[in-house]
Amino acid sequence: MNTALALAALAAALGAAPPEAPAVNTELHNETWRPQFHFTAKKNWLNDPNGLVFYNGQYHLFFQHNPFGTEWGNMHWGHAVSRDLVRWTERPIALAPDGHGTCFSGSAVVDWNNTSGLAAPDAPHPPLVAFYTGAPVPQVKGGPKFTQCMAYSLDGGETWKKYDKNPILGNIVGDNRDPKVIWHAPTSRWVMALYLDKSDYALFGSTDLKSWERLCDVEVPGRGECPDFFELPVDGNPADSRWIFVGGNGDYLVGRFDGKIFTPDSPVIRCDHGEHFYAPQSWSDIPAEDGRRIQIGWMRGGAYPGMPFNQQMAFPNELTLRATPDGPRLFRQPVREIAGLWENTVTVSGVDLRGTTTLDELSGELCDLRVVVAPGGAESFTLMARGEPVTWTAATGALTALGREMPAALEDGKVEIRLLADRASFEIFVQNGLAAMSQCFLPKPENRDWALTVPEGQSARLVALEGHRLRSAWR
Repeated sequence: MNTALALAALAAALGAAPPEAPAVNTELHNETWRPQFHFTAKKNWLNDPNGLVFYNGQYHLFFQHNPFGTEWGNMHWGHAVSRDLVRWTERPIALAPDGHGTCFSGSAVVDWNNTSGLAAPDAPHPPLVAFYTGAPVPQVKGGPKFTQCMAYSLDGGETWKKYDKNPILGNIVGDNRDPKVIWHAPTSRWVMALYLDKSDYALFGSTDLKSWERLCDVEVPGRGECPDFFELPVDGNPADSRWIFVGGNGDYLVGRFDGKIFTPDSPVIRCDHGEHFYAPQSWSDIPAEDGRRIQIGWMRGGAYPGMPFNQQMAFPNELTLRATPDGPRLFRQPVREIAGLWENTVTVSGVDLRGTTTLDELSGELCDLRVVVAPGGAESFTLMARGEPVTWTAATGALTALGREMPAALEDGKVEIRLLADRASFEIFVQNGLAAMSQCFLPKPENRDWALTVPEGQSARLVALEGHRLRSAWR
């Protein structure tokens, strides 16, 4: 987590003006600009997701949190839990600043074999172990430096205790930070990905989570902070897998890892084409029978004027790795659990689009919409979503929305768009999630209309439409 970036996001959030603000609703979790299916803290500042781990039927989401105000600072680890990735219950603060500094970003794992020795042999739960950066902010000349620390829970994640011999990894360079720890089964050891400085990262290895040795260095050109590191099968084939090394803005490298050295075999690949996606992390210890790689990010820089909270998480996505003509690429799609919020479902197929086709059944502020359009000879088509045009253009093969653009080349003559709309954000996925765009904005409160349009005198084919108005996850 970068102080300058966080402050820049704050300035953007505070400086954005809402469109003709409606009367402010102050009912908890129904405030005027409160997201209804994206996680937010009950009050005050939130940023990077931290310590994502699944244990005993619960997804744990820790997050950078200032419990004392709606501005960045005083970094603690907030904590929330969910059984379905949609409905979250906020828990007491897990980690607070100490002599090592404030608690910057990190990760968590279940130490199933008690390699750390933190639990008694007959303990009812294995240790849940969290890793974070002790960050002295502001730094004092000659004072403590950024180091990597550990905390653990012996009661299934209810309460947390800091390791009494912190730090587990001393300062290497500058503001090194954001440890991501995983279990590497082939070598029977833990691996930590750590941001060092500029565009430089490193991997470290350990057999007990307490003592670490440097394995290799990794460069992600032009990116920094908040690494993630995981393996995925290509097209679901476990015999053909790759390792993904993710930088702080979500951009990633595809490569191979032999337990010691990560060797990229791709350039840096763009993850999200919007303005508001940062510090994505994926959950540890998802059961094998589920098998998904589930990621969540911070929708950095949104504006929520007059609200008791500041900032929101993205909606959780499932990541898959698929072969493309350019090599294996990540695909992102909202997790299937969103179906638990669906209502007022509308399905349409095989319709010619001319002029404007209204989607009155979807009128509202919360929506999950998937459309597949064959533009044929049409120069463009537009999905009007709450008054905002989401436009595909034939000349560029790209989709534009809210001042941003992302690639959306035709596949078999068609374009697929998936759009999640919440009170203050759009998340848009094209071509089954090959490209995505995360955007925060403040829609005009009175505009809840949805429609599809094509230029006058032209036509396109609506191959399929499936839309759902959504209930609030808070109710």
